[in-house]
Amino acid sequence: MTDGDEQAPAVSGGAPRRRRGWPLWTALALVLALVACGVPGVLLLGLVGDAAGRPAAGRDGDPAAAARRLGLRMTAQLDRQASALLGGDRAGFLAVAEPAARPDLTRRYAALRALRVTVWQPAAVDGRPGEWRLAVTVRYCFVVPGCTPSTVEIGTRWHLVGEEPRLLAVEESRAKPAGARPWEVSDLAVAVGKRTVVATTPALRARLPGLLAQAEAAATVADRYALTGTPPDRYLVLYAGRAEWQRWYGGGRPKWTAGYAVGVGGGHHDVVLNAQSVTSAGVDDLLRHELTHAASLPDHGYSDRSSWWLVEGLAEYAGADGQPVGRYEGLAEVRTLVHGGWNGRLDSLAPADDAGDDRVGGSYGVGYLAVRHLVDRYGEQRVLDFFRTVVHEHRSLDDAADQMFGERWSALHDDCVAYVRAVAG
Repeated sequence: MTDGDEQAPAVSGGAPRRRRGWPLWTALALVLALVACGVPGVLLLGLVGDAAGRPAAGRDGDPAAAARRLGLRMTAQLDRQASALLGGDRAGFLAVAEPAARPDLTRRYAALRALRVTVWQPAAVDGRPGEWRLAVTVRYCFVVPGCTPSTVEIGTRWHLVGEEPRLLAVEESRAKPAGARPWEVSDLAVAVGKRTVVATTPALRARLPGLLAQAEAAATVADRYALTGTPPDRYLVLYAGRAEWQRWYGGGRPKWTAGYAVGVGGGHHDVVLNAQSVTSAGVDDLLRHELTHAASLPDHGYSDRSSWWLVEGLAEYAGADGQPVGRYEGLAEVRTLVHGGWNGRLDSLAPADDAGDDRVGGSYGVGYLAVRHLVDRYGEQRVLDFFRTVVHEHRSLDDAADQMFGERWSALHDDCVAYVRAVAG
């Protein structure tokens, strides 16, 4: 279920607590293009200037030439580091860095090796001049070689020791909406399946076998809702403890959220579950719900709050996995919402961040019932085509209903609401 951030376009998916609980001279920046064949990989790199932070110049006084030479040395450092990473040489990986940077790099190295990184490729592009701190774009993939990479921006700091550039620090990414990736900031324990990768902290390692099995089962359902025609290469599921929930991907989710899907570029959405809210009984439908977001949402998520009911309704429909309507566990909250002053508009269903559990659960349930009614009437494929037209192509509900169903949306809307009220009793 959604976490209430549907207006932050790369973030969607979640569950209410009840359920699952960036010129002095031309300089050089470096971008890491990571294509990992084994599982997720990450990043580091930097930029230019002299030890006092001034533009560097060669003996001929040409700062641009000096920048090129320094850039080549930095690239060589990063190439050596990449080779060490792929070869399992931790000492070689750390050798490019100053002692102060090594604890953080040691943890990153361990996380990357646990994630089975197999390809690590640095490349140089124009960057920001005259600075020691630079935001670096990193392109990376999970599991499958040749995929469309996800992207992340990180800060790096460098200085010169003689003629050698030395890495001082790699900062965590802070760009919204995704924020810091778990593999940037945490030790990770990882389990890998055919369709999913599940990661958590070492303290929660014991949950990995069960979570992996449940994620693999949920992936077979979510794959059916891949609107691009091809399911994600792998679904990445992160199981967050209390501290990690507040830090991974920027934290700050509504209190009622038990899970969410966050867009990380390249058509990928990472799924995060809140270990403090997820119950054993609710994890299966939560995984089906969130992995369906990962399969069905466009690269940059969605931004039209009025389509919240459709996005979440489809994910709830997938989460229910064909069970009879009468067994949907949110029916009590639906009744409370329907008989508690709801205005009968699907476009007003999205709950506020501070909404109570009944309001949240009722909103999800109404979305589910509306989508269920459309599926029962027109079939899954036509509803998926309707979803694609509205959420991916940004067409109006009126246009989409006319094109896909041959009906006016106003009439269909009223039919859906009547169905919801009938089920609520």
